[in-house]
Amino acid sequence: MLPESPVRPALALRVGFILAQNFTLSALSLFVDPLRLAADEGDRSRPIRCSWAIMAGSGEPTRSSCGLSVGRTAPFVDPRSFDYVVVVGGLLHAGQQIDPATETYLKTAALAGVPLIGVCTGSFVLARAGLMKGRRACVSWYHHADYEAEFDDTTPLSDQLFLVDHDRITCAGGAGVADLAAYLIEKHLGRSVAQKALHVLLLQHARAASDAQPHAFALDRIGDERVKRALRLMEQNIAEPLTIDAIAGKLALSTRQLERLFQGRLRLRPAVVYRQLRLRHARWLLENTRKPVTAIAVETGFCDAAHFSRQFKSYFNLSPSLVRAARVAGEAEPAPSLEPSAPLDPATPIEAAE
Repeated sequence: MLPESPVRPALALRVGFILAQNFTLSALSLFVDPLRLAADEGDRSRPIRCSWAIMAGSGEPTRSSCGLSVGRTAPFVDPRSFDYVVVVGGLLHAGQQIDPATETYLKTAALAGVPLIGVCTGSFVLARAGLMKGRRACVSWYHHADYEAEFDDTTPLSDQLFLVDHDRITCAGGAGVADLAAYLIEKHLGRSVAQKALHVLLLQHARAASDAQPHAFALDRIGDERVKRALRLMEQNIAEPLTIDAIAGKLALSTRQLERLFQGRLRLRPAVVYRQLRLRHARWLLENTRKPVTAIAVETGFCDAAHFSRQFKSYFNLSPSLVRAARVAGEAEPAPSLEPSAPLDPATPIEAAE
């Protein structure tokens, strides 16, 4: 049975938020602030045209990934009180994201036909609750492999900012959350209101859902669409690396053609670039998760831990165990920067051996 709905004024846009444990604070603020600015005239933050609420089953505040906590503004209310219910995700490998009561509420909202939105890793929360079956999900390129490995009933996309799939909307996170908020504001309140909200935030204009996500490489400086597509394929196949022949085939190129394109744009062979991408992802996992080194080696496509350690030390000039020890010890500067000595900058010639 649905809980009773509170009495509400006739508002053009009503949004309920659910915060996952270790949620991303910027994802919440980049959604709420455009709503706040669209809701009122002037700078008084009155919810005249739209409203929002942060819901939770418990009165305890929810901790964000940066350590700041946010308290609820309302308990779980009838989801039909909202035009959208938004799940704000965050750290993916830091324990349970939502409790059973929250999952039940999301399922109730889905049964009631309320559109559900997952921002940042909120798409993982929805998928784990069984609410993304047969749907497409927009995820960060950084988490594409994680999503693909965990869910076989959902198609992940990581080449755009957000995706509207009927009553499921997913957003990769980051600054793209503001673009999603502007999209919804324009839909319910008009383009001028959406533009006004973004301009107050000193954002030039709203990007389209289909606009490309920024990637690990400065793709706009590479200039060749075939190289960009090859890099995206590499980013999306970290755990089980494709052969260079397979990547070339997917692009309707010969392996020799692909080699020439990479040498011309990045001054590196495709195999070298692919390995460096995997090593960078491995270092992130070492510094941000509790996964064993052996598991990280497998997750980043290396045949064994010894081979992984040799490649890692050659690239970063320090061992995986040192990076992990520094993380455990909480040292501020345990090692050289995440940027390797030979940065992947298409504007700078790089000498690298396979």
